[in-house]
Amino acid sequence: MTGGLAAALLPVVESSGAIWVGSSGRLSPRAYGPVNMEIQALGAGALALLDMPAADYTAFYEGFANSALWPALHSRSDLIRASDDDYSAYRRINAFMAQALLRFRKSNAAFWVHDYHFLALGEELRRLGVIEPIGFFLHTPWPAASIAVSVPHHRELIEAMLAYDVIGFQTEDDCQHFADYLRDELSLVVEDGVVRSSHGLTRLAAFPIGIDVDGFAAQAAKATTNPEVSRLRLSLRGEKLAIGVDRVDYSKGLVNRINAFDRMLTSNPSLKRAVSLLQIATPSRDAIDAYSRLQGDLATLVTNVNGKHGEADWTPIRYLNKGYGHQVLSGFYRSAHVGVVTPLHDGMNLVAKEYVAAQNPDDPGVLVLSKFAGAANELDAALLVNPNDIDAVARALATALSMSILERRERWNAMMAKLRAHTIHQWFADFLSALEDTPLRDAPLRPEQVPVVQLAAANGIRQQMH
Repeated sequence: MTGGLAAALLPVVESSGAIWVGSSGRLSPRAYGPVNMEIQALGAGALALLDMPAADYTAFYEGFANSALWPALHSRSDLIRASDDDYSAYRRINAFMAQALLRFRKSNAAFWVHDYHFLALGEELRRLGVIEPIGFFLHTPWPAASIAVSVPHHRELIEAMLAYDVIGFQTEDDCQHFADYLRDELSLVVEDGVVRSSHGLTRLAAFPIGIDVDGFAAQAAKATTNPEVSRLRLSLRGEKLAIGVDRVDYSKGLVNRINAFDRMLTSNPSLKRAVSLLQIATPSRDAIDAYSRLQGDLATLVTNVNGKHGEADWTPIRYLNKGYGHQVLSGFYRSAHVGVVTPLHDGMNLVAKEYVAAQNPDDPGVLVLSKFAGAANELDAALLVNPNDIDAVARALATALSMSILERRERWNAMMAKLRAHTIHQWFADFLSALEDTPLRDAPLRPEQVPVVQLAAANGIRQQMH
């Protein structure tokens, strides 16, 4: 797992005493039956990892979750591929997880479910008799109603989501899109952020996720002595560095980013040998055709750009298909004069926030950020770009490289003030406060009573723990 989400949530679990429940990364040959779960301490909290049923996992994960929901959530309805069997597997995995969660049920507790893999988990918990508050947070965008209706079984699925007491989104736009769907497709009215359905009352609200700003800044400062970071710095030989860190995914705008870097070098020949782009692109979901094709397209494109602009002793794009631990990444961010975060559509994009937090306050870098990332709502002192406008992104990159230190400091200070006002800890507290206000609550929630449910492979979580 590269970058933000697991690393953002882990410190909260460690400090709050919550229980993180997710995938062990292993598949069980048993269809359904007793759950094999490994539980280990994680600071004041705990990590509970369970083996997922092999019979349904591929159809659930590669099928409905990532070939139907993911493209729709990122407004790529043209890439939706899913069968009824995929949807059935998705529902069975949600039911399986609900059964596994019952061991954590206790009085005055609540459940907090994360992300698109578990849209129906709340309804499955209700079927098992759970009356305690259940919250849900979506880390991706939520699309316009005209896109949401392209998802197979969308009506049944979104009706199931209303079993949650609180549904959180990254931005107000996402929240409004969901409300629009409820009005247009289910004839339900949202009043003051609350909708009434057959499940009862559900509160809709935006909770923009943050990071542990000061913790990440301290980590980045310390990481400058890391051997891998030191080698990167030495290899630059005085040239500036731009950095991008992403999974290989069509939502991340990687093709446009490489084309914009090419356009910048073509339009500004003096920048050759003066700057290189380090693009860390971690492969993901290789079994899905759209991803495997993109991986090949990117490799070809990088080769062409390097062949066009490179020299025997200089390579303009350093393209790496592997992930790095968070400590090393923080050092890479601090070493880069420009952070390039240009997704076509993203819920938040914590890499943008991490890049800003990692900078040297005396000599900060410049963030070039897509207008279509949720982070743009807060980080408006970045150089905001339309990632589909290749020339505009190229100009922004060139502007970032030539920006005066006074302007860089001014922009960085403005963004840091925003980050410190909306940390991961504040986000966690705000969501729990909303969940606490549900009608069934008669006593305040304590963080240690909140199982946090997210599908995250154990190897990815453990990489962030070290």
